Amino acid sequence: MIESKGRDTMVKIIKNMIRCNLCGDTIESVHVHDFVTCRCGACSVDGGAEYLSRSFVNTSDFTELSIIENDS
Repeated sequence: MIESKGRDTMVKIIKNMIRCNLCGDTIESVHVHDFVTCRCGACSVDGGAEYLSRSFVNTSDFTELSIIENDS
């Protein structure tokens, strides 16, 4: 759930995915606690459809590819 302007907005995670801008790997976490790291080790993704978690040194190390939708 994401809180926005005093209201609670539910979002549904369809895909939890990023692309590493250093090695080019596209990595996806498909279930909760599915911690996946790209081949060069610069970034990781975790959380599956439960939450979006990223590990990285610089935000420029990856491109966000996740798909989420508002669950109104």
